[in-house]
Amino acid sequence: MPRPSNTEARREQIVAGLLKAMAERGYEGASVAEIARAAGLSAGLVHYHFEDKQEILLTLVRSLASRARQRFATRVSKLAADDARGRVDAFVDAFLATGPDADVAAVAGWVTISAEAIRQPEVRVAYEEVVRADLEHLEALVAAVVGKRRARPLAAGLFAAIQGYFVLSASAPGLVPPGSAAGTVKRMAAGLLDAATSSSPEP
Repeated sequence: MPRPSNTEARREQIVAGLLKAMAERGYEGASVAEIARAAGLSAGLVHYHFEDKQEILLTLVRSLASRARQRFATRVSKLAADDARGRVDAFVDAFLATGPDADVAAVAGWVTISAEAIRQPEVRVAYEEVVRADLEHLEALVAAVVGKRRARPLAAGLFAAIQGYFVLSASAPGLVPPGSAAGTVKRMAAGLLDAATSSSPEP
């Protein structure tokens, strides 16, 4: 993989700085000066690479989505081509699993982004685009197990569970037993998929 250009590297550094600053102070408290400090750069460089704080946030939305999709792709690459259920589990793991590639900061980041999506129309558009794409992806994975007609409600339920764990772990982290989220949602998925596949087949 080619190395990113200096501009790309600086922008990635600034986006990571926003994520870190939001974890410490929330979006409102993450001033350009705080973002620069968290990124280890000058405020002038932040202004050079981004028009304003919102542009950094919108870039962060795309960055976090890309990271989750890359984790999914890595997991799927180790599965057999016909392992449809394994792909559903891989999706859940990409968002919730602990381990070397866990993205703890991203969880709090998504919760903050979802709150800003309520307040800022531009963020809402970007957030909805990412969430819609992820839900449609999960729906396709579920459809490969249970058929297209049954897939949407099951996928929506599983995706809501993932989002619910995000909110709980960010707002009241002591309530969720460490490392339990992915396994619990995968067991939910197994139960839902088993029930759907054991009922009458699609017409």
